[in-house]
Amino acid sequence: MQLFFTPELNPSLQNFILSEEESKHAVRVLRMNAGDRLNLIDGRGGLYEAEIMDPHPKRTVLAILDITENYQKPNYHLHIAVGPTKNIDRIEWFLEKATEVGIQEITPIICEHSERKEVKLDRLNKVIVSAMKQSLKAYLPKLNPATPFKQFLKDLPKEGAQKAIAHCVDSDKKYLNEVFEAGQHYIILIGPEGDFSAEEIDMALAAGFHPVSLGEARLRTETAALAACLETSLLNR
Repeated sequence: MQLFFTPELNPSLQNFILSEEESKHAVRVLRMNAGDRLNLIDGRGGLYEAEIMDPHPKRTVLAILDITENYQKPNYHLHIAVGPTKNIDRIEWFLEKATEVGIQEITPIICEHSERKEVKLDRLNKVIVSAMKQSLKAYLPKLNPATPFKQFLKDLPKEGAQKAIAHCVDSDKKYLNEVFEAGQHYIILIGPEGDFSAEEIDMALAAGFHPVSLGEARLRTETAALAACLETSLLNR
């Protein structure tokens, strides 16, 4: 299945014109012609089957044939707040793999020990879109702007989510499957390369976050974040 990302598409449309980028990919790269069929995703759970009416490299015209709404809708909501790494390639790797495994929301959090204080969302969103298409998903994970750690905690709803923090300080910790129940809304905090500060850990615990272990090994930030995604996905199978 070849997917094309069309966020402007909605179920009321009978015809649609692909963006210049997607038109070029369909006509120039894939060499698709009139009568060929392709699949579209809107990033909101809609999967559309369409037929090419006019194959143009800048504005390919499609006829919408069929719509599947809530395609592979996940039965949980995972929000990971992670300290962006100094090497942005590592966060790109995490976003790609997390999208493939399953994640609904990501917030880069700027912590006391963070080596990177700014995050450019454009490139990261392109990584997420590409991974969504590659893994045949119809829901686009939401990437929030970088947020200071204290502000992130302040903005959180007081109820409705199961919360965990993974840090490196020796303490009494449980595994995620001992803290989380299936089919819920989860928020997991993953610290930067220098870990959370003692004050940040105390603030998170006071805000209702449970300290969790992701195993005996000391993991890189992006590896820890992906491990949390994997464990949550397995919990919800």
